Amino acid sequence: MTLIVVATIDAQPQHLDAVRTALETVVPPSRAESGCLRYELHLDNSIPTRFIMLEEWSDKAHLTAHYATPHFHALVAATDGKVVKIDVAELSKLK
Repeated sequence: MTLIVVATIDAQPQHLDAVRTALETVVPPSRAESGCLRYELHLDNSIPTRFIMLEEWSDKAHLTAHYATPHFHALVAATDGKVVKIDVAELSKLK
C-alpha cells in the first residue's frame, strides 16, 4: 500500500523567496528517487507564505530513504531558521 505525505511549510515572510527556492530545488531529485510516485509543490492561494508538498511513496522504507538523501538534508539546512512551522502528515488510504 502506498504512503501519502502532506507537508505544510509556513515560511517567515522575510524569507519567503529563500524557502520557495529551497523547496523548488528538492523537487527534481526527489521525483527521481526509487519509490517516489508523486512529489508536488503547491502554494496555498489564501496564505501566500504557506507551501504544501504532496508526496506519494511506494512504502515507508522509500520515504525513510528519502529523509536520508543529500538533497533532503540540503533542504533542511537551507530552510533552517526561515520557517515558522512545518507539519508533516503521513497518510494511508482507506478506500
